[in-house]
Amino acid sequence: MAHIHWPVPVELHQNEAHNDINPTLARAFQAMRATDLAQRSPKEPLPAFYASNDQLLERVKLPEFQSLLNFIANALQKTIMTANSGVWPPGRMKLQLQIVGCWFQIQNGMAFHDIHTHGNCSWSGVYYVQADPDERRRAHPQLGDMNGVTRFYGPYSQWLGGAHMDLGNAYLQKNTLDVDPVPGRLVLFPSYLAHKAMPYEGESERIIISFNAQVHAASGDKIFNYDAT
Repeated sequence: MAHIHWPVPVELHQNEAHNDINPTLARAFQAMRATDLAQRSPKEPLPAFYASNDQLLERVKLPEFQSLLNFIANALQKTIMTANSGVWPPGRMKLQLQIVGCWFQIQNGMAFHDIHTHGNCSWSGVYYVQADPDERRRAHPQLGDMNGVTRFYGPYSQWLGGAHMDLGNAYLQKNTLDVDPVPGRLVLFPSYLAHKAMPYEGESERIIISFNAQVHAASGDKIFNYDAT
């Protein structure tokens, strides 16, 4: 019997209310960017890439943002429970889900965010607020289908350089996952998973929200007994 160990849980959720909340959030973030960059010269163009600080929970008090946070919390709960199915102890546990950082990013003009991981959390997420419609985005003459996608790199990346490849380990050879920037889409992933915002250029700016989350139990987070051997 084959055993599949150490899977990497990545899950997509779609916010059905995105048409009602995303335009307001996009305008709010563009206004916040203008405020944050108020000291620049009026003749200086907006940067092709901008990231806010990670204090959106304190800075944004819009009902649309609260609606999004509720959607994110519900999605996190479902994904985390599924990922830990069979691992958490049986019975009900009192858990605390905490978003420990939340920020927005705006990019255009071929800007990108290089490969990175997130610290101080167990889960991270990206919510797509705005981008060109899919057909227009993919029609870019240079970037094509890769225009503005979030690319995830599998955990085997560090071992693939110079590794022997044949049909026996074909399951290792496709080591990336590309997620299209569809407005209303939320992608949740373990914080250790390396990822990159690929270059983007479009009529609409690519606007996303990123966040980090921790999950704690009231009685402590230790599940397994420590082995002293």
